[in-house]
Amino acid sequence: MQLIDGKAVSKAVKEQVKAECELLKEKGITPGLAVIIVGDDPASQVYVRNKEKACEECGFYSVKYALPAETTQDELNALVDRLNADERINGILCQLPLPKHLDDKEVINRIATIKDVDAFHPVNVGAIMIGEYNFLPCTPAGIMELIHSTGTDLTGKKAVVIGRSNIVGKPMAMLLLHENATVEITHSKTVDLKEITKSADILVAAVGRAKFVTADMVKDGAVVIDVGMNRDENGKLCGDVDFDNVKDKCSFITPVPGGVGPMTIAMLMRNTLTAAKLQNNIK
Repeated sequence: MQLIDGKAVSKAVKEQVKAECELLKEKGITPGLAVIIVGDDPASQVYVRNKEKACEECGFYSVKYALPAETTQDELNALVDRLNADERINGILCQLPLPKHLDDKEVINRIATIKDVDAFHPVNVGAIMIGEYNFLPCTPAGIMELIHSTGTDLTGKKAVVIGRSNIVGKPMAMLLLHENATVEITHSKTVDLKEITKSADILVAAVGRAKFVTADMVKDGAVVIDVGMNRDENGKLCGDVDFDNVKDKCSFITPVPGGVGPMTIAMLMRNTLTAAKLQNNIK
């Protein structure tokens, strides 16, 4: 078993982004990212701080809009409209979840598709389906980088995704399909889940349940990607995979923390760079 080191792979991605950013700066262009956060969800605060730090590392211009929890939909929409029109801002990200009285769909649909660096807008989601996209959702894109880092050729391999969320499960399946894997998506209503996961050469767990994937669900020699971020019974950070019991069965596995997590932010940086290039007609 080999650990897939998300920190090392994400560092390489950010270094490449930084190098390209320096070339853009020579042309007078600095990639700009605006992050909107509404309310004071502690996990969201951590994510936003990490994004600010990554922008600094890559040499981006970044601005944070921390809005009070009682912000109205009209106020939030007006901010998005302003950022859509601001030429210094190439990427707009609204940190989810939003407070209950706000409609996240309305906000996502309002972000200009060319500034939608989360790739959540329906137009960008559709582009991923047909394989003609500018941006990929950050977590699935990061997972593909981790799989590539193992040297695994996905052609003809059986890939199973546990979870069907719009943010990870569905786009993940598409990206695996684009690289010629045979893909199956499973979820809470799947019958004989264990039989399906046991046939997977690549297993992606994105279900949000601590230690859900046990050793008897994993094929010998599989590549196992753990997207989960949970707390175990002792309050310790853990993933969707029962790491200690599964690790000896697989060829590669991502740890939690230090696997998929760092990749999500690295891919956000790549998307922001891509947005800056597109908006300035740079190939």
